[in-house]
Amino acid sequence: MNIKGVTKGTWVRTIVLLVALINQGLTTFGANPLPVSEGEVYAIGTLIVTIISAVWAGWKNNSFTAAAQEADTVLQSIREEADWEEADEEADEE
Repeated sequence: MNIKGVTKGTWVRTIVLLVALINQGLTTFGANPLPVSEGEVYAIGTLIVTIISAVWAGWKNNSFTAAAQEADTVLQSIREEADWEEADEEADEE
């Protein structure tokens, strides 16, 4: 793993997911980590947060390894090159 190259967004998504999973686990086993009197409302709210954070964390490209981070750099270079080629084509059409 290449921890130094992990983006802030990846860390935030991962931490949000971990907090939601811990919260969900505590709720499942009867612990109430947040002071909410309505048990069912709390359980449903926690489930929604867990699902949203899991989808959010899974949707994004979370590059933890050096190879994945290098691939991100290569992909960004390819995208930038494609943008330049598209701009050149538009200039040629004018």
